[in-house]
Amino acid sequence: MIVGCLGDIVFTVSDSAVKTISNYSRSGSARFATHDLHLAKSLLEFTGADPEDLSFDIEMLASFGVDPDTEVAKIASYTESGRTLPFVLGNKTIGAYRWVITSFKEKGNHHDGQGNVIAATVSISLKEYVK
Repeated sequence: MIVGCLGDIVFTVSDSAVKTISNYSRSGSARFATHDLHLAKSLLEFTGADPEDLSFDIEMLASFGVDPDTEVAKIASYTESGRTLPFVLGNKTIGAYRWVITSFKEKGNHHDGQGNVIAATVSISLKEYVK
């Protein structure tokens, strides 16, 4: 069953493959300008919204049909190229347009006897890319 995707990185759970997300977090903020007034309180003016930030971890296990090295290389490539990616959870597109990977961190790797990565967790941070 497909849980969602970030571009062509598909989050899935089935009897043959497991690549899931956890620790999902989404945040947004507004911008305000402050106008100082003589002998009075300053006035705030709403000037717009900042692009949203989103982060999550991807759990990847070779024993469940996922090659962690290949997936991490793909994430690194998207980060370095600035490629914009749609983000979908369930059947809902998240955000107004697309997202860019601003950073990733590979952690918690486990290796087999030959040094191959058999399990990895990758933390990904995204920023909304507005058209």
